[in-house]
Amino acid sequence: MSPGEDGTTGVDDLRNRMDAVGYLADEALATAAFLAVRMRQPLLLEGEPGVGKTRAGAALAEVLDTPLLRLQCYEGITAAEALYEWNYPRQLLSIRLAESRGEHLRDDDLFTTDHLLARPLLAAVEHPGPRPAVLLIDEIDRADDEFEAFLFELLAESAVTIPELGTRRAVIPPVAVLTSNRTRDLHDALKRRCLYHWIAHPGPERVAEIIRRRVPEAADYLAERVAGTVARMRRLDLVKPPGVAEAISWTTALHVLGLSELDARAAELSLGAVVKYDEDAETVRAHGLSRLVAGD
Repeated sequence: MSPGEDGTTGVDDLRNRMDAVGYLADEALATAAFLAVRMRQPLLLEGEPGVGKTRAGAALAEVLDTPLLRLQCYEGITAAEALYEWNYPRQLLSIRLAESRGEHLRDDDLFTTDHLLARPLLAAVEHPGPRPAVLLIDEIDRADDEFEAFLFELLAESAVTIPELGTRRAVIPPVAVLTSNRTRDLHDALKRRCLYHWIAHPGPERVAEIIRRRVPEAADYLAERVAGTVARMRRLDLVKPPGVAEAISWTTALHVLGLSELDARAAELSLGAVVKYDEDAETVRAHGLSRLVAGD
């Protein structure tokens, strides 16, 4: 396959390039990402927290050598916060300058592109290229139904509407990546507009390989020990089972502490890097840190 405008030649090429920037994607994820790039269709990534959904979007931007425009969703986010806002200080300055010249400005003079501050969605639509920007809409499940509905125009047509200026259409449609921790079900209308991929928590061997890429200064043995211990912790009845992100954080913490071995003492000292609830810490301790680390 010949290279497209994105510079990739196929799924294997994209997968290798993601590997080169430190993201270990399996064939299914690499295929979904490749289709999203070539088809210009949004990609919805779902999975447990900490499995690498956000990092996948960032890695894709690195591979495509294009800007990453990230919108972090939260409860109560509005279209205006995601799309644009008016530069009120600049508008006020324009009014005062006009008054000093004895002029009167109309609304049309104030609500112009010069007075507009682009937020991630508008910035993605107006990105000049030559390659499409990667628009990462992170944790869309935190937003409400109204915000989801607002996204329909962007996802379906690569366009956004500003009441004062009209509809803006992308010359080069962005590659949109949406992530969700599945804390609630997303609307079917949103899913219809997207390619879909579920990122499952990887097995210990793959987690160890991810740790090696993200924390290359740590010993191979430590990466394997952390990955195995995290896998055993995930079998316990925890409020928040540790994911890949916690495994990386734990390995980093151990390295910073100068600990090249993971034993019960090292685990106790650094437990806050992998376990995030007091109840979970008590459950882990009750099971026995020595047993978890040793795999007994």
